[in-house]
Amino acid sequence: MRIGVEENLSNVSQALMEKGYQVIPLSNASDLNNVDCCVVTGMDSDIMGIETTSTQVPVIEASGLSAEEVCQKVEQKLH
Repeated sequence: MRIGVEENLSNVSQALMEKGYQVIPLSNASDLNNVDCCVVTGMDSDIMGIETTSTQVPVIEASGLSAEEVCQKVEQKLH
């Protein structure tokens, strides 16, 4: 499974790699085309909490979660 992770979430990237996932750094919208799930910080959310996504894959907001909690959410979304 390929997981897109925002570049500033290195602890999450490391935890996912240790669980056997292939981690793809998300640096632009085209990176979303080749992943099964993506993890974002949530920093780009608008004030109402509504996010505009350009992908149909599950999006996990890592804000306030530990790396292990993010891994659990990824596994829940993909299995």
